Amino acid sequence: MNYKNSSNKILIDNNFTSLNFLETILVIEDSTFNQNFLKIVLENEEYRVLIGIDYESGIKIVQNQQVDLILLDVMLPKIDGFEICRLLKADSQTKDIPIIFMTALSNKEEKVKGLSLGAVDYITKPFQQEEVIARIQVHLKLRRLNLELDRQKQQLEQRVQERTAELSQALEELKKTQLQLVQREKISLLGQLVAGVAHEVNNPLGFISNNLHYANQYVQDLMNIVKLYQKQFPNPGHEIEEKIEESDLEHTLEDLPKLICSMKLGANRIHGMMQSLRNFSRSDRNQKKSVDIHDGLETTLMILQHRLQPRRKRPIIQVIKEYGNLPQVECYPGQLNQVFMNLLANAIDALEEGVGNREWGIGKSEFPTPQIKISTSLNNQQVTIRFTDNGQGMSESVQSNIFNSCFTTKPEGKGTGLGLLISYQIVVDQHGGELNCVSTLGKGTELTLKIPVRRSKASTV
Repeated sequence: MNYKNSSNKILIDNNFTSLNFLETILVIEDSTFNQNFLKIVLENEEYRVLIGIDYESGIKIVQNQQVDLILLDVMLPKIDGFEICRLLKADSQTKDIPIIFMTALSNKEEKVKGLSLGAVDYITKPFQQEEVIARIQVHLKLRRLNLELDRQKQQLEQRVQERTAELSQALEELKKTQLQLVQREKISLLGQLVAGVAHEVNNPLGFISNNLHYANQYVQDLMNIVKLYQKQFPNPGHEIEEKIEESDLEHTLEDLPKLICSMKLGANRIHGMMQSLRNFSRSDRNQKKSVDIHDGLETTLMILQHRLQPRRKRPIIQVIKEYGNLPQVECYPGQLNQVFMNLLANAIDALEEGVGNREWGIGKSEFPTPQIKISTSLNNQQVTIRFTDNGQGMSESVQSNIFNSCFTTKPEGKGTGLGLLISYQIVVDQHGGELNCVSTLGKGTELTLKIPVRRSKASTV
């Protein structure tokens, strides 16, 4: 049931939860008598009535005003009601407006034609007031219900979209958390492994280093005694002279100190490598330290030295260093070392993948010597580190996805697509910095890392 307030011209339907302005009915009819009759009857029922006498006037009204229902005469001049109905239903703006035909025809074929064109009902002439009102009320109510259904459908779709977006964001956060947990476990296991190896190596290494000191003293003493014997007994006898000549005593006396010195340098080198490995995999996720960034770069280069060596189809990868004067940087050194490892390893991969089936020709312009340039600089209390290679570069589509989860251009089994994503999270989330990529297909790639020298509060995961 409808309650109508004529003073406020507002319609309230108990089955329709929202307030609506007075519903509008467009009458397209060329008979003045029928126009006046319908206008009086419908306005008495508190509908707003608009009159059109033909297609042009009716279309103009529909295009400029909101219409809730159309009463359409079948027999009109120029364009009949059937053609007008077809045109209205073909227009996206008017196709949902219910159309009721008005006709004096009783031909069933004509009625079927009108309904097939999209009309919802027929009113026969001469009009019966009760029939007109009853049919209009039914179809307006159906329209209101359809509009309400569409509104609820749109709300439901919006809620589904919002919920889907929330779930997608939660899934992405879960992926990031899983990656960070994997990375944390990886660094922890690597740290334990390196610490164990370093401990096992350092014990015999310390024994060798300490004994080399005493061995050097003993050798010097023995050499002094031999030289003293040679001075006191210049003619030791035929047998001793033959033995001296056979063993090349002069060369031995000259080379033995050098040999001991080389052994000591080698032991120191191993000790330095063990210390570098321990520093590289240090467990410092929850505590920042002030460190020299260049030490981390040098340690990473040392670990990757074997990959820089020449291969069958390419010469040695040249590393060009352009280090600036940097202060101590407050950071998580172990995490940054992992970033350096990922970025340098990707640069080496890019140079090796660029080889393909071609032979690198040293000195040939079309096959330049593979290079990786590492440069550091300081600007406004922000450290910038650039890794530039002269590999094959990347297309725009690849470049736009390199920091996405599990994205990789490497063959199956060659990479997981996590290295650059984890590096991005370490630089951006953990250090409040930036990690950007600029690449030109056929010319090379530059990855730029920027982190503040000091950061008062770092986000933790």
